Amino acid sequence: MIKYFAAASLMVLASGSSVLAQTVYPIDRAEILAGAKFDFKVEFADRVDPAKLQVTVNGEDYAAVFGRAGTFIEREDGKDQSALLLRDVALTRPGRVTVEVGDGTRRRKLAWTVYDTGPRKAKNVILFIGDGMSPAHRTAARLLSKGIAEGKSLGKLAIDDMPHMAMVATAGIDSIITDSANSASAYATGHKTASAAMGVYADRTISPFDDPRVETITSLARRRLGLGIGIVTNTEVEDATPAAMIAHTRRRGTYDEIVAQLFAARPDVLMGGGSASFLPKDAPGSKRKDDIDYVARFREAGYRMATTAGELNALAAQPETRQLLGLFATGNMDGALDRKFLKGGGVGKFPEQPDLTQQVQAALDVLSRNEAGFFLMVESGMIDKYAHLLDMERAVYDTIMLDNAVRLARDWARTRGDDTLILVVADHNHPNSLVGTINDDMGVTPNVPLRERVSVYEKAGFPNYPDPDAEGYPSRVDVSRRLAIFSAALPDHYETFRPKLDDPNEPTVKGEAPGTFRANEKYKDVPGVALRLGNLPAMMRASVHSGEDVILTAAGPGSERVRGSMDNTEIFRVIADALGLAPAGP
Repeated sequence: MIKYFAAASLMVLASGSSVLAQTVYPIDRAEILAGAKFDFKVEFADRVDPAKLQVTVNGEDYAAVFGRAGTFIEREDGKDQSALLLRDVALTRPGRVTVEVGDGTRRRKLAWTVYDTGPRKAKNVILFIGDGMSPAHRTAARLLSKGIAEGKSLGKLAIDDMPHMAMVATAGIDSIITDSANSASAYATGHKTASAAMGVYADRTISPFDDPRVETITSLARRRLGLGIGIVTNTEVEDATPAAMIAHTRRRGTYDEIVAQLFAARPDVLMGGGSASFLPKDAPGSKRKDDIDYVARFREAGYRMATTAGELNALAAQPETRQLLGLFATGNMDGALDRKFLKGGGVGKFPEQPDLTQQVQAALDVLSRNEAGFFLMVESGMIDKYAHLLDMERAVYDTIMLDNAVRLARDWARTRGDDTLILVVADHNHPNSLVGTINDDMGVTPNVPLRERVSVYEKAGFPNYPDPDAEGYPSRVDVSRRLAIFSAALPDHYETFRPKLDDPNEPTVKGEAPGTFRANEKYKDVPGVALRLGNLPAMMRASVHSGEDVILTAAGPGSERVRGSMDNTEIFRVIADALGLAPAGP
C-alpha cells in the first residue's frame, strides 16, 4: 500500500547539520536503558586509516568502556567508506554519556543519556495498539457503541475511561511521518529508527539484516525477569507492528526472515493471521520462497496450534498449554463488521476466526500461568488498513472491538488486585475527521449529488444507527443518517458516501503507467457518486498516514508516568520503569 524507499533512510544523518564527519549509532540524544544491549557503529564518509582512529566514551577509549574492541571495516560493501562496528554491548551506569569520534582529520561529538528504573511496580504489562487509530475513530466508536442524547454521551469507552492520558509525538529519524514499523519499534526499543525499519538503526549497507541492532522489550523482559511474552494481532503476525516487538530488520516486508526471527525468539503466545509465510512454498496458500515448514517447527518446539476460534478456546483452557500458536487466516484476519454482520472479505474462506476479545482472553489464560508475570502486546491492526482504504465503517467497528478487548483486560486486572499496567495507544495517525452526518432523509431530488446530503454544524444532528448489541455494535451501518468521516489525504476515487456492504473498499486499481493507480470504476455508476480528484501522487493507491500526535491512555502501576506531551520512545521507558528492568544500585 505504501512504497518504502530504504535508500532515503540511508541519507539521514544523526543531527540537523547537512554534512557530518561521521555518522554514529546510537544517534545523538539517544536515551538508553541501563543494561539494555545495543550495537555501536561509526560510519565514515570515506576510507580512513585505522591507526588514526580515536573513539572515546566519556573521555576513555571505547574498547575499555565496552570491554572489547570493535571490528574495523576498511571498505564497507566494497566502497571507499570505512566503518567501525561493535555488537551486543551495554552501558550500566546512569547519566550523560559523551561520545567523540575522530579519524585524524575530522571529529564528531554527540551525547547519549543512560537511565535506570528503580524497583518493579507491575507484575504484568499489556500494551494495546490501535494501528492508525485517529481521534475520529475513537469518537465514532463512542457514538456507535454508547449512544448520545442532548449532546452527552451515554457511556464511556474503556480506552477513554483511564486515569492517565498523554499526547504522543510519532516522527521517525527520516521523516515527520511515520509508518507502523518504526513507530512500533520506538515503543518496543526506546530508540528512533527510519521508515520500514524495526529493532535497528537503518545504516548505509546493502543487507537489511546487518544494521546496528537495539534490544527489544520482549528480549529484555524475558532476559531480566523471565517474563512470559505474548503477541496478539488481527493482521498477519509477521506484519510491522507485531514483528517490531521481536524482529531486527531494515525492511518490514522481509516476511520469510521475520518468521524465522519469531521462531528463534519463541514468544509464549503468538496469534493472528499470516499462515502463508509459515508454510513451505509448495503448500497450498504459501507465500514462502523456501521449503521450510514453520508450522511444523513450532509444533516440534512444543507449541499447541489453533486455526479456529473453537480450537483456540479449547487449547487455552487446558492447564498444560504454556506455548500457543494461533494462525487463523493465510493473510490478514477479517474485521468485526465482516465477521459479525456482513460476512464479506475472507469470512467465507475462514468462517471461524476468533474475535480479538477471544484472542486476548486466551493469551491471558496462557500467560498468567507464568508466575514471574508477562508482557503482552495486542494490536487491533485492521483499523489502519481500513483507514487506508477509506473504509470508515469497518475501521470504526474494529475500534469498538479494541475497546472491548481493553475492557476485558481491565476487568481481568481488577480481579487480581490491579497488578497490571495497561497502555492503550495508536502507533500513528490517519488524517480522518468527523465532520457531520450524511443525511439521506433530506428530501432532495434523487439526481442531486450525495455531497449535498452531507450535513454540518446544527444540520448534522445525531446519527440514527440502531441501538448497539451487548458488544457495542449496531446491527446496521447502512442507515439514513450516518457519520460523515472523511480523509484529508486522497487518491483519485469515486466517492459513494455509503458504506461498502459487499467487501472492504477498493478505491483504486492499477493505472496505465507502471507504478500508478487510478479510480476504481466499480463504483462509477452508484447513484449520486462523485469522482474525487485526489491530492496524493499517482503512485499512491490509498490514503496515507498523518503526523499529528496520537492519544495514549493508561491505568495500573506505573501509569502515573503517562502525562502531558511525550515522545513515542518514552512509552518504552514507561514499560521499563513499571517492570523495574534496570533497578538502581551496583
